[in-house]
Amino acid sequence: MAETLEMRWHGRGGQGTVTAAKVLADACLSGGRYVQAFPEYGPERAGAPLKAYNRISDKELRMHCPVTHPKVVSVVDASLLDAMDVTEGATEDAVFVINTSKAPADIKKAMKVKPGQKVFTVDATKIALDEIGRALPNSPMLGAIGKITGLVTLEHMLDEVKKSFGKKFSEKIITGNLKAVDRGYKEVREG
Repeated sequence: MAETLEMRWHGRGGQGTVTAAKVLADACLSGGRYVQAFPEYGPERAGAPLKAYNRISDKELRMHCPVTHPKVVSVVDASLLDAMDVTEGATEDAVFVINTSKAPADIKKAMKVKPGQKVFTVDATKIALDEIGRALPNSPMLGAIGKITGLVTLEHMLDEVKKSFGKKFSEKIITGNLKAVDRGYKEVREG
């Protein structure tokens, strides 16, 4: 891992985007790294676009501002690709993880990413519907992010999701989310 990895999440209110950023931070923190996770939104309602950020480092983090040059960009709702430039400020070697059923090559072409940048796709909404029964794509996106970045192992991510969700949800919901993380990890595709 680079000294500090910066990540930006794009999603809509109610999709679990902010929760995903927090769970990723918790997983990295329990793995011995320094972390930050914070949202950027106002008084928006469910469905409104929002951003969340992570900073993950092997050294103490002293910077406290929005992430402007992310190495990883997670797009939890593909409709945002038409609404905003999710590539804005991304590093020359950035990695984009998009929740869509489309092939990575098709998304890469539509996004007009730079030559050194990579696009991965995972049908996180379908996975969430299959495993949780609701269109909450945050857990499959966590699995995909875990695999692509190598920040945490699948087992560690599953433990963190169980710990985080165990306080709030029934065993059925927790099990569905764990299956969703696992499938996101296994089903993410590179273009």
